[in-house]
Amino acid sequence: MSLPQERSVADTFAHTGVNADRSDWHLLRCHLHAVAALAEQRAAKFGAASLGRQCGLLHDLGKYSNAFQARLNGAPVRVDHSTAGARVVAKKYQLVGRLLAYVIAGHHAGLANGTGEGHPTPLDVRLDTRRYPGIPECPGWEQELAVADELAWTQHTPHPDKDTARDRRGHCLALLTRMLFSAAVDADRLDTEAFYIKADGKGEAPRGGWQPLARLKAQLDQHMSQMNVRSEQSAENAGQRAVNTERARVLATARAKAHLQPGLFSLTVPTGGGKTLASLTFALDHAVQHGLDRVIYVIPFTSIIEQTARVFRGALGEELADHVLEHHSAFREDEALEQLQEAAGGGESGLQAGERLRLATENWDAPIIVTTAVQFFESLFSNRTSKCRKLHNIARSVVILDEAQTLPLKLLRPSVAVLDELARNYRSTIVLCTATQPALAAKRPDGSDGLPGGLLHVREIVDAPRELYERLKRVTVRPSVGKLTDADLVGRLQQHDKALCIVGTRAHARELFIELQKKEKAGTFHLSALMCPAHRSEMLKAIRAALDAGRCRVVATTVIEAGVDIDFPNVYRAMAGLDSIAQAAGRCNREGKWSAEESIVQLFEVEGRTSIRELRANEDAAREVLRKPDLDPLGLEAIEAYFRRLHWARTAGREDGLDAKGILPRLNAQAHEGWLPFADIARDFQMIEGGMEPVIIPYNDTARRLLAELAEAERPGRLARKLQPYIVNVPRGPFQELQRIGRVVPVQKYRFQGQFMRLTDEARQEVYKEDLGLDWNDPTFRKIESGIV
Repeated sequence: MSLPQERSVADTFAHTGVNADRSDWHLLRCHLHAVAALAEQRAAKFGAASLGRQCGLLHDLGKYSNAFQARLNGAPVRVDHSTAGARVVAKKYQLVGRLLAYVIAGHHAGLANGTGEGHPTPLDVRLDTRRYPGIPECPGWEQELAVADELAWTQHTPHPDKDTARDRRGHCLALLTRMLFSAAVDADRLDTEAFYIKADGKGEAPRGGWQPLARLKAQLDQHMSQMNVRSEQSAENAGQRAVNTERARVLATARAKAHLQPGLFSLTVPTGGGKTLASLTFALDHAVQHGLDRVIYVIPFTSIIEQTARVFRGALGEELADHVLEHHSAFREDEALEQLQEAAGGGESGLQAGERLRLATENWDAPIIVTTAVQFFESLFSNRTSKCRKLHNIARSVVILDEAQTLPLKLLRPSVAVLDELARNYRSTIVLCTATQPALAAKRPDGSDGLPGGLLHVREIVDAPRELYERLKRVTVRPSVGKLTDADLVGRLQQHDKALCIVGTRAHARELFIELQKKEKAGTFHLSALMCPAHRSEMLKAIRAALDAGRCRVVATTVIEAGVDIDFPNVYRAMAGLDSIAQAAGRCNREGKWSAEESIVQLFEVEGRTSIRELRANEDAAREVLRKPDLDPLGLEAIEAYFRRLHWARTAGREDGLDAKGILPRLNAQAHEGWLPFADIARDFQMIEGGMEPVIIPYNDTARRLLAELAEAERPGRLARKLQPYIVNVPRGPFQELQRIGRVVPVQKYRFQGQFMRLTDEARQEVYKEDLGLDWNDPTFRKIESGIV
């Protein structure tokens, strides 16, 4: 169907319908005004309403072109519809216009580099009128859209330190751009979604409809009161009663501090002190009192995210269980749906609740988000529409950063910068929640200089954290006994009925377990990431049963330190950073069943094995602090000294080891001209380096049934989530060898292009053992495994 060259805005469309007379088509002017209003509303949260409005108003300006309208009518042509609006704002609004141009040009392909090369096409190329089409031919669009001549918006507050403010100018502009990108992309997707759902006669998408945070707070308060009563009634001895008393005191203090103004906080609570629910209580109280929108709980390890979400759902009760959204790669939708079906009662169906939860994952439109540090931080430095769409909902939120000490040192400086910027200019409250508070502050408690460019005015929620540590002290950390061979360790472990030994690599854990099992098989267990999560869950149940029975020895990797609720009187820990030693101590006398003097964490060096290169600085810093006999190894003074030493070691050379990829200086290089390398930064800000490949293990009948369904599936998304509990990450070298010999094969090779790789049923019997997990004996595998935790 041909179109006239001259059209009015009333005859121009954004999306097609089904009627031949176009009566149900989506008018472009309606779409642009609707997206402008939605983007304006979202950007208003961070003082940039007018900027958001212009992004929404002009994002699809190129659809006014004859070529695009012909495409809607069936012409087989590709049309660039996003460059036109980018050109308008870049020309009209100078520097801020260039920021808006990134947003408009990238609202489908993603934020591009300002100059240079890469994908998407760099912005300077898109703005070159010699290479890309000009403003659309349709007359009247300027009058219809009423594009503002000037933009009024709240200028953001720079860091008070002039040097830091100068060094972060590019970072601040980049985050503002990503936030506007988020507002515009979410607005565009929502209006388009609403049009198509209405066109299909399906009513409305099940978005929103959440209860106010005050309702969640009331339910949590009731749960905490009941839990305190139960804890007092079930306490078996004075030690457990003392722990319960301190947990109640931490909770009361968290509530009392919630009235403080939004900004930066720390919550320093020893392991087992009840910080998880205390931090949620503070967050909900604080959000209600200050009119904030949601709570975002950021966890370092995927392995404990489901556990934390389950705790929160239990605290909120069945009626509000669907108000907790998990967002991570291992999210199991079927389990969530079962919980939601129970929670639905006589109201919305479990399926509707599940769909609402799925839709909320796209933009974090839910009252409580539980996510990983990888998802949170990489999204804040991303350039992709899918990852950035949720960013505007981080503004006006309470962000709890659990185990803050686990932030990777190589990205510490940009991570601190983004936390500071969220609190300073996006009205977010940041809570650094940990038993071992890292030295992220610009000033130390004594007023001396701390981390250059660090956080300012961080307020501690707990009164007198040093005294709290002393009252909750339940273990004795003994200095290293020197180097121990595996035979030495086996002999020491045999002296205890109940003992846990944590070593640094999967290979060492496996070999030590085999030696220990030769001496005594009953009550001897192994736990590592060579077991799929479903296998680890079963093994933990067996370990708890053995502990109750009276005889249990476990050899594990650091996987057991990640929030695993398990309690031993004796723990052996291979030398590590003090933060890791503290995590190991959290598995010792966790419930106060024994005295601190008889609850021992014994450190040791490993004979004949080299440390993992990335962790050597942590070990060296710990050794230096542990040489000081007057310091308690887990006391706050020792922890502060440890992190100061660790950060100093990273910044002592010519290069900044706390920003190893040069994220901040690269953002700053051409920021004065508005050229920002979005695509390059997104590529390089990776919290976990590559080198591991996921392999699905046919561990049990459920896994095999899901694999069979995947082999027939057209759309794999839901099945992929269900299969997450059956995945083991394998180093790339052994993975390729397993492929070569036919032990690892693709599922639907041509349809999924190698996206899903599985262990064959035969290999499940050969190389996956019930007590060890994946156990391939090739020397290549062993060599690489020696460097994997």
